Amino acid sequence: MNIPTIEVGVMSAKTIEFRLNGRFRQAMGEDAENMKGKAVVSGDSAFVLHSGDKRQIFDDFVVLEPANGEEADFELSHVVIGVQFHWQREETQRFRGKLKIYVENGMLTAVNILPLEDYLLSVISSEMSATSSLELLKAHAVISRSWLLAQIEKGKQLKDENYKTLIRNEEGYLRWYDREDHSRFDVCADDHCQRYQGIAKATSQQVHEAMKTTCGEVLTYNNAVCDARYHKCCGGIVEKFENVWEPVVHPYLTKVIDNDAISTEYHTDLTNGENARAWILGNPPAFCNTYDKNALSQVLNNYDQETQDFYRWQTTLTQAEVKDLLFRKIGVDVGDVLDLIPVERGVSGRIIRLKIVGSRQTMIIGKELEIRKALSESHLYSAAFVVEKEPGKFILKGAGWGHGVGLCQIGAAIMGEKGYTYQEILTHYFPDAEVKKLY
Repeated sequence: MNIPTIEVGVMSAKTIEFRLNGRFRQAMGEDAENMKGKAVVSGDSAFVLHSGDKRQIFDDFVVLEPANGEEADFELSHVVIGVQFHWQREETQRFRGKLKIYVENGMLTAVNILPLEDYLLSVISSEMSATSSLELLKAHAVISRSWLLAQIEKGKQLKDENYKTLIRNEEGYLRWYDREDHSRFDVCADDHCQRYQGIAKATSQQVHEAMKTTCGEVLTYNNAVCDARYHKCCGGIVEKFENVWEPVVHPYLTKVIDNDAISTEYHTDLTNGENARAWILGNPPAFCNTYDKNALSQVLNNYDQETQDFYRWQTTLTQAEVKDLLFRKIGVDVGDVLDLIPVERGVSGRIIRLKIVGSRQTMIIGKELEIRKALSESHLYSAAFVVEKEPGKFILKGAGWGHGVGLCQIGAAIMGEKGYTYQEILTHYFPDAEVKKLY
């Protein structure tokens, strides 16, 4: 198997500003009939494209590639990262490979076309710090490669008209969000898929060594590439895949207690409400229960380090705020919100179904990301929380950061600090999966 070439959706906007550093040309081949010529574009050129004026250089899309194999790159301005999360901001980012820009539904979308290994070089530096420990970087290279190849394969299956991301009944609905949101490129460049922030992030020798050591390595289960998921902090126990996304069981994405020793102080069946409450309000030992600044700096880029209360957190919402959020974020109007009641929890204590009791109606919503969207201007850190009521407000006390499935990045960083190898880190978070070299 040769190294695959992939397409990464970087940004969508009505206006796209970009700069070509070096000589580029309009790509030929199968795209030729859509192009207006094949002229070489001189280096150090800046452009501003508007979706309303397709006459500038293309009808439907254009692909620009470095001319004659030259070393060249391009910059995209106003790239939004952390979309709808609490760290959302804009950056100017640089990329190698081809630039594809297409127009659809009044928006322009910029896509970077490049070899998979070049993409991963940036991903493991964008998801974490490029100064992370070598074993952590190796582990992340393997799971990021595995996840991407699994998503490409999954994309072929999504053409099945029976595939659904919403289960609705008379009580309410369960909705989940995944790779199926993209149809014209393989993955996006933001937290929805994997952070990919261009060549400026790939700066350390450890990153290059991790990529070289693990080149072509993936996690497999029953000879299929694993859909290897990861998140920032599990909160002490890793969640099952089927409790967050579609109801499909992946045996390697299952409950994992994030520790090298079982604590007898807490009951770990967090599907039980009382056990979950004691766990979330407590301080159980776990790899990811840390304030080790050195280890955290390995996982958290500077804007992530603004978030310090990731293992246990708290937020307060008034009844009026919850009512407004429900209407604006997920289109639900239950009237005045009288209560928030967890109906079902996953193995990590994350809420799968949440009952919203209102003055007009009562309904149940899920899964975890829908709940996180519904109760925050951005997203709650996680859906592992308990609700405490006070007059006119709800206090949410929670655990962890992210969906909780697969590798816990902060926990893996601590494992690396403790001397675990990348194979041992992968075995801990992905039971029964095996590392296999594809190319």
